[in-house]
Amino acid sequence: MYELIRRFEVFMQKPTNAELAILRVLWAAGPSTVRAVHEAVDTAGYTTTLKFMQIMYKKGLVTRNSDAKAHVYTAAISETDAEQGVMQDFVNRNFQGSAQKLVLSALSMKSSTPEELAEIKELIAKLEKDQ
Repeated sequence: MYELIRRFEVFMQKPTNAELAILRVLWAAGPSTVRAVHEAVDTAGYTTTLKFMQIMYKKGLVTRNSDAKAHVYTAAISETDAEQGVMQDFVNRNFQGSAQKLVLSALSMKSSTPEELAEIKELIAKLEKDQ
């Protein structure tokens, strides 16, 4: 139950674009120091990266181990959870929460390849089977 509540709280703390860039580094590299993250994201300055990570710690997006001389940060949210949260927010804001409107809009923007359409059909069939 605690994990479900934690995931909801993190979902409500939608990561900004800068925070997502930091999370991407942590997902790829694993636990990292501020210096390592700063070198990977190349933000304006080290203190900017540090401040972002401190804010992310307060928001619950990362955890921090302060046992060593340099703090080591770890992503507290999975990449999948972050993507789903960002996508849900996008759908809610732009398509009145309707997945149908999102899909129809996306498919009408460009022509899909036969392979893409086949994959979409497979996904729909799987979703129908699971319901």
